[in-house]
Amino acid sequence: MKKVSIFVILLTLLLPIQAVAQEPSVQIRMITSQGNIELALDPVNAPVTVENFLAYVDSGFYEGLTFHRVIPNFMIQGGGLDVELKKQDTRSAIINESANGLSNRRGTIAMARTNDPDSATSQFFINVANNENLDGHPLRAGYTVFGEVTAGLDVVFGIARVPTRSRGGLQNVPITPVIIEKVERILPTE
Repeated sequence: MKKVSIFVILLTLLLPIQAVAQEPSVQIRMITSQGNIELALDPVNAPVTVENFLAYVDSGFYEGLTFHRVIPNFMIQGGGLDVELKKQDTRSAIINESANGLSNRRGTIAMARTNDPDSATSQFFINVANNENLDGHPLRAGYTVFGEVTAGLDVVFGIARVPTRSRGGLQNVPITPVIIEKVERILPTE
């Protein structure tokens, strides 16, 4: 009888932990001038980063911005500059969560930042290749992965192949702007 009681107690204690681990991801649709990209964000492993990204999404911040840095076989970066390459005003920078166990592999979305690990604001990038060299290590912070592409990876690869040039002091800028028309949450009923 005691074994059953201990089992029931352990099961009761473990159920809330399991429920948290199975928390659903947040689904996002990014509508671009090149097509749609759908993403599943990971609020369990990157809670601060996902909350920050969603604040920008919900405010409509990304509408009309561009993918301003495109490097084939590496990544596509956007979320901070408009078509004229004017930097947008952002919210405060967030803490780096790159030690969350998620890796910068092909098809993941991560936060862009400066050399300061805790400097990410609105800019993000989608990995076009496996870029584990961008992951955090015990001796250095990496780039925080906070989700992955679930549909539209062909669109990501298409953006990665657009012709680029140097412009406005930046390199790898698409000659024809790739515009982020809208970023929205996908409701669970869709």
